[in-house]
Amino acid sequence: MNTEYSFFQIDFGSPDYDEAVSLRNKVLRIPLGLEFTEEQLEEEWNQLHFVLRNSEDKTIACLIFKIENSDVLKMRQVAVDDSYQSKGCGSKLVIGSELWATANGYKKIELHARDKAVEFYNKLGYVTVGEEFIEVGIPHRSMEKIL
Repeated sequence: MNTEYSFFQIDFGSPDYDEAVSLRNKVLRIPLGLEFTEEQLEEEWNQLHFVLRNSEDKTIACLIFKIENSDVLKMRQVAVDDSYQSKGCGSKLVIGSELWATANGYKKIELHARDKAVEFYNKLGYVTVGEEFIEVGIPHRSMEKIL
């Protein structure tokens, strides 16, 4: 498997966005018996969308930033294609998004991590905040990182 990856910001509603939604659906929603509604996707029009692509220009990982305020972004919908998990792609995606956030004046990133992802975010410098809670039917933890 080729290990060259490229980080991109993509536009809401574009073919790239549709590819990212398909990946998010496959990795995050279908395993829980869920699918995106049109209303949920329409709410993403003013959010920031990022992808990691392989050398064949296929989207292999994606995430979204929701702008909370001029200093804070909420990272959401982080997904890595199953065949690229545990190969550093998620880290490359998150680090790329953090560099973008810093370059654009943001000071902090917040997120809700599924329990199984907490260790991944800890390794990238995120810390847990508060108690465990249930979201989309599974345990999550609030996490944050000061940039």
